[in-house]
Amino acid sequence: MPAPRNPFKAALRENRFQLGLWVALASPYAAEIVAGSGYDWLLIDGEHAPNDLPLLAAQFEAIAGRGSHPLVRLPVGDTALIKQVLDTGVQTLLIPMVDSVEQARQLVRAVRYPPQGVRGVGAALGRATNFGRITDYLENANEEICLLLQIESRAGLKAIDEIAALDGVDGLFVGPADLAADMGHLGNPGHPEVRDAIVDAFARIRSAGKARGILTLDPAQARDYRELGADFMAIGTDVTLLVSASERLRREFLGETEPARTESGY
Repeated sequence: MPAPRNPFKAALRENRFQLGLWVALASPYAAEIVAGSGYDWLLIDGEHAPNDLPLLAAQFEAIAGRGSHPLVRLPVGDTALIKQVLDTGVQTLLIPMVDSVEQARQLVRAVRYPPQGVRGVGAALGRATNFGRITDYLENANEEICLLLQIESRAGLKAIDEIAALDGVDGLFVGPADLAADMGHLGNPGHPEVRDAIVDAFARIRSAGKARGILTLDPAQARDYRELGADFMAIGTDVTLLVSASERLRREFLGETEPARTESGY
């Protein structure tokens, strides 16, 4: 049995835009439902959703093979946690709050086997190798793992050139909500100063030849970010879709008007 390839990583290398959705309900059943909706990728959120490693692995399995590529965001870039989640079969990781090139270097090493990295050689016990049945996994894993790093602060913006230049970093994901908060615009990711910072970040990431990612729940912002060159972008979350659809059904039946909403952080 040959080692699995990473279609998401291949698409980024070929400059094919990848449209995604956040999965934060912490439910394999819900993840499976969303996986049939036609998105290129789905992000299983381990940072802000109530997920642990077995639940992340269960949602990964629910999505895999159903048309969307499963990404996993861990709560923190911990080497031991990265080792565990990769052994479950995850090929694409998003790590939040990356503020320095030193931190980025450690993350690159965490996803690679020696001598290029420090990943423990134990995947034969897990789904990554189909429990030992994939005999060339060790030879191909480094090439097929896709590492995406989140830039969400002024410190991260300052270090973005060095981070983007690292071999082993496949893409940088700008987090507008946390970036806005760090810039003094909490709850306002659409602020002109935040947009200017995103424009600059996208240009610098592109100059380094890396993929540019972002999330927004605002359709106008989504179109703007796409025009600015976003290579992979999430345009919603399962949580907000459930909230909006369930509330809209009630309001429409009762003839109520829709309340104004503000975008929160992810």
